[in-house]
Amino acid sequence: MNLAFVAQSGWGKSYHAQAWMESNAEEYGALVVMDYCAEYRGLVKAGIADHLIVGPVEAQWSVQDWMAVLKANPRIVLERHKAEIGTDRWRDICTRIASAVRRLDRDQLVVVDEAHFVAPQRTKLPQPIKELATTGRGAGTSTMWVTQRTAEIDKTILTQCQARMIGGFDGAEIGPLAGSINYPADLHDPGADLLPSSVPDDLLPTGRERPTSLQKTKDDSGSITGTEWIYSDDDGDRRRVDTGTVSMTSTHYGSEGNDLNPPEYA
Repeated sequence: MNLAFVAQSGWGKSYHAQAWMESNAEEYGALVVMDYCAEYRGLVKAGIADHLIVGPVEAQWSVQDWMAVLKANPRIVLERHKAEIGTDRWRDICTRIASAVRRLDRDQLVVVDEAHFVAPQRTKLPQPIKELATTGRGAGTSTMWVTQRTAEIDKTILTQCQARMIGGFDGAEIGPLAGSINYPADLHDPGADLLPSSVPDDLLPTGRERPTSLQKTKDDSGSITGTEWIYSDDDGDRRRVDTGTVSMTSTHYGSEGNDLNPPEYA
């Protein structure tokens, strides 16, 4: 299966994605995580995966080198060295990793974080990345393409996904995925106020009548305790889920970023 895992920034995307990785790790012979932002170290600390920081030395490795590394470490988080490896260089490295993955005959889950940098719409899609998305399923490979920028990722990637986990988007800007869903796209806009009658019964929220669109839940201190998502696939399965009910052993260490505080105005 190829899964598009998308939501706007701040929707708990990497947390939810990590829960999927953890729950599926034992179902596959291998797990390869291309970690652009160093957000999945929790899988390493929990003993679910090994860890490798990809820096200037690793950037020189050939496809054969990567095959050897992936064979020796079936479950591994490949973390980009932020200070040393820029976006273009990371895309080149991921292309070689994808080639190595494709040559390994095994059941494996491959996760591409910040996938719009690895497969950008603005440049020609590298053949190994395209093959990972278009032919990986038949070779026993499943993929997760994690992004918040659907307009910037190559359309081939999203259109080849047989399943979608979509969170909130202001203005319901879900881009190429809009044609893959059979419910109102505005359901993904937290600010939309759709009438319950316009939302399929199986996608209505539980415990409240409105708003019907996907929402974040917060505790009394204002901290986010969960976000709502919609899962759908080409087999007709679809359901509304809340990450507040996710059970996960590993700790998520993703950065939430720093706030900007306004100055005092006279």
